[in-house]
Amino acid sequence: MGSLMKKAVWIFQVLLVSGCLLGAAESGAESPRSGPPPPSPASSAGPVAPTAPTNTADVRGVPIVSDDRHRLGPGDKLSFQILEDRDPPKSLVVTDSGELDVPYVGRVMAAGKTCKELAEQLKGLLEKDYYYRATVVIGLDQVSRMAGRVYIWGQVRNQGAVEIPVGENFTAGKAILRAGGFTDFANKKKVRLVRSHPDGSRETIELNMEDILERGKIEQDVTLRADDFLIVPARLINW
Repeated sequence: MGSLMKKAVWIFQVLLVSGCLLGAAESGAESPRSGPPPPSPASSAGPVAPTAPTNTADVRGVPIVSDDRHRLGPGDKLSFQILEDRDPPKSLVVTDSGELDVPYVGRVMAAGKTCKELAEQLKGLLEKDYYYRATVVIGLDQVSRMAGRVYIWGQVRNQGAVEIPVGENFTAGKAILRAGGFTDFANKKKVRLVRSHPDGSRETIELNMEDILERGKIEQDVTLRADDFLIVPARLINW
């Protein structure tokens, strides 16, 4: 009887140990695997090529504006930049005389040139004295509504500067009318137009505005340029 009891206890222990081992094996099969996860399909496809930029720009991402149609005139607002300096663009304005005050270079004539032509000219000047290589970018920020100013002095109702409208044949007769016309003591036959030239010389043209404005001889009228002076003298009064 004792031997049977011992045998039963031994069988019970074997079954108990087998059950524990089976449970451990089953729990291990259900546990997650160690180590890194499998690569995703996207990563296994290799590196993705970068997308090319769609805008026109230099290597630093600065857009290059090169206008080759508009002829610059007084009052036009420009942006000036030398890419090698890595500085932001500078705002410049074409003066009434048609000049532009450019850093390093000084005053240059800009009127009548396009942004592209002016940039090429400045590139040559900068590389001559200041830079081994200069990449000049000039952008047209705002087009002026005037083509310069003329100045009227003497016997008119409103002396001073008169703006020349863009795209208009602005003559001496129109300028006098814009200034309010003549005073009662104006010598209309001896109006003088004084014009300065780029070489420093001056030219004086005498105009008979009585013929032009009162007798309709408009073919004798003269088209004005920026910085022209009109001088209207007083007539002699005989008592």
